[in-house]
Amino acid sequence: MAHDEIHLKKNEDKRLRQGHLWVFSNEVDTNRTPLDQFAAGDLVQVKASDGKVMGTAYINPQSLICARLLSRKGNLKCGVNFFKERLTTALALREKLFDKPYYRLVYGESDGLPGLVIDRFGSVLSVQITTVGIEIRKDSLIAALVELFSPTAIVMKNDSSQRELEGLDLESCIIHGELPDPLIIEENGAKFKVDILGGQKTGWFYDHRSSRALLATLTKSQRVLDLFSYTGAWGIPAALNGANEVVCVDASESALALATDNAMLNGVADNMQFIRSDVFDFLKQARQEGQLYDIIVLDPPALIKRKKDFKQGYEAYRRLNHLALQVLAKHGILVSASCSYHLSAENLHEILRSSGRHIDRHLTFFAYGGQGGDHPIDPAIPETAYLKTFFCTVSASL
Repeated sequence: MAHDEIHLKKNEDKRLRQGHLWVFSNEVDTNRTPLDQFAAGDLVQVKASDGKVMGTAYINPQSLICARLLSRKGNLKCGVNFFKERLTTALALREKLFDKPYYRLVYGESDGLPGLVIDRFGSVLSVQITTVGIEIRKDSLIAALVELFSPTAIVMKNDSSQRELEGLDLESCIIHGELPDPLIIEENGAKFKVDILGGQKTGWFYDHRSSRALLATLTKSQRVLDLFSYTGAWGIPAALNGANEVVCVDASESALALATDNAMLNGVADNMQFIRSDVFDFLKQARQEGQLYDIIVLDPPALIKRKKDFKQGYEAYRRLNHLALQVLAKHGILVSASCSYHLSAENLHEILRSSGRHIDRHLTFFAYGGQGGDHPIDPAIPETAYLKTFFCTVSASL
């Protein structure tokens, strides 16, 4: 059976030809193919204005990104075999990169599965679906996952605000099997308990793995401050690698409770303290008390979620970095990160430059980190690259 078609306006096929997978609603020739004839999630053939087939996409007429390509082929069948093929390809890369089954298994568009993120925690899979196009094919996806991985549990982690934009509900649940209690993963020589149902996003952030490994090599005999520490992914490897003291600060009581458990799990509780506080308030107080730290990790959540929040978010990143530098010891190291796609590496570079100059410190970058290989970047899709991390050394002004 042939799919329905959407036709693009003249010259609106350029991004697709370059390799992107998105079609915006204002790029569709709605005179030829009115969008209101489609139901959300329908498969459609995308055609350029000259009739050339650009591929098969799923559509949501109500969304700004109204179609996302699943294949460059027309008339794709999107059943269990389609998912098995994409999952097998995604798995091949991860198995080259990691020797244990703890990683992001599917990273949306980069793995040819827009609207889908899957994190693998050993025998447990945490699945986040953000679009109707994947949601209505969930049964085929789950069947493919069960067949390929025989998981003890599959959790649908459906609390992303992106789902609301697609008119989907926000309920997280176990859709297959039973969750082990506790669920423990390994990363950078440390063990961590993961709370999938209660935690943020998919329950764990694998993306900073390589930067956290680098940090751990620098922490021997240092006093470390881990801001927005969540469940201790930066702080615990730092303590395991010989830090004298690690102070973890987060506003979430449940995250810190898990971090405390994780410190005990790794035998480093004596060297760690966990402080529940707003990070801005903590830094102001630390400055007033004259507290100084040898290493500061500043890894906030996305402070710029949408383009229109840029100005306010930029100012928040600027204030955080400025405050952090004021409690950094002589010859200290600042690890400053941003996971906001809308804050570019150039923006963060400029924030660090100006903050250093403002308090008359000599700041240089000695390493730069990004997202791990299980978050591969598609060169045609800028949105797949979001994480940037500067390792800075800071000394008295020249």
